[in-house]
Amino acid sequence: MEFLKKYKISIIGALVGGVLGYAYYHFIGCSSGTCAITSKPVNSSVYGMVMGYLIFSTFQKTKENK
Repeated sequence: MEFLKKYKISIIGALVGGVLGYAYYHFIGCSSGTCAITSKPVNSSVYGMVMGYLIFSTFQKTKENK
């Protein structure tokens, strides 16, 4: 439970990024099938999760040692 409290923002970012990555595949996608990221829904969802995690983790507070 401590893990979820500590990384709540990052986990939410990964979930939001995954949904947005899949939405990008579904609505925009790649018509030719040669695009590395958007040709498959798994690729675009995982890419979205990584980007969402990285973006949302910048807003996470860190504990400073004194």
